Amino acid sequence: MDQCQSQSQMCPRFEKAVEILSKRWTSLIVFQLLSGPQRFVQIDHALPNLSGKVLSERLKELEQEGIVKRVVFPESPVRIEYSLTDKGRALAPIFVEIGKWSSEWLPVPE
Repeated sequence: MDQCQSQSQMCPRFEKAVEILSKRWTSLIVFQLLSGPQRFVQIDHALPNLSGKVLSERLKELEQEGIVKRVVFPESPVRIEYSLTDKGRALAPIFVEIGKWSSEWLPVPE
C-alpha cells in the first residue's frame, strides 16, 4: 500500500505541502497571485503587514518550489512580474475550500 493511502502514517508529500503552505505569509502570497500576474509593489501593497524582505524571500522560495514564476521584461526601467505556474494555480480549489470553511466556522474578527 502506498504511504499516502495509509491513514495511520502521514504521507511525506502531504507533510511537504503543509510545510510549504504553512510558512508565514506564503499562503497569503499565493492567494494574492490567484487573481493574476502582479509586480512586487502590488503584492507588497496588498499585504501591508508583510516586510519587503520577507516578501522577497517567500517569492524566491515559491519560485524554487515551482509554484511562482518570475518574469523580467527588458524595459527601461526593468519590469518584473510574478505569477503562478500551473502547479501554483492547482492550489486554487484548496483556497476556495478554506474560504468556505472559514465562512462557516470562524467568527468575524472584531
